[in-house]
Amino acid sequence: QVKLDDPSTAGSDKMGVLKLNFTKNFVTGIYPYSMMLSVFSPIDRNQYHQALKVTMSSQEWCGHVFNQLNLKGKQYSFIGHSYFEKEGEEKFSLESALLEDGLWNTIRLDPESLPVGDVKLIPGLFFTRLSHANLKPLSASLSKSENGDVVSYSIDVPDEERNLVINYQKKFPHRILGWSESFIERGQKQETHAMLDKTLVIDYWKKNKNEFLRLRDSLGLSPNNY
Repeated sequence: QVKLDDPSTAGSDKMGVLKLNFTKNFVTGIYPYSMMLSVFSPIDRNQYHQALKVTMSSQEWCGHVFNQLNLKGKQYSFIGHSYFEKEGEEKFSLESALLEDGLWNTIRLDPESLPVGDVKLIPGLFFTRLSHANLKPLSASLSKSENGDVVSYSIDVPDEERNLVINYQKKFPHRILGWSESFIERGQKQETHAMLDKTLVIDYWKKNKNEFLRLRDSLGLSPNNY
């Protein structure tokens, strides 16, 4: 099960920030996985063109992992904490290439500014976590196509043998309508397809008591799990 929240805005004295939460909950064999990604992007696109921060956490029966990217000048500072002994505590810097995770917010904020062509791309933290890939900029090819009010944004990463296509609404508020992802794992092609099912525009952060469990039915969610 995949859940993609509509972004909410958070502010500070210096700038307004848009945050997008992306959760994945699934089972592989006996293992239940629970993952969450949060992307923070500036609303003022003239000041910063890139996401300011990305955080990712992953929990399963063996342990949990937390990764974070912070934009500092022209670089991203990475901090990682993992139950894996070989990973442990990690700190390093990456050149400020295009951030895949930030593209989701760009779609919601200003889809006309989505880059196309050949770029250097820092892959998404979900993918690098699950594939145990080293986080580093890779060559990618970006393209857009339109079909009526639906725009398809394609991200091809040859080094990962991976393709991600995000479909979104051309007109405001540029809702994300679904996506598909494919990649090669252990010699086999893996595919994921997601499509927008239902939406509630509510102050969800105030609906955190059992009396609001009925709202999960409105979204087609289980009352006792994601």
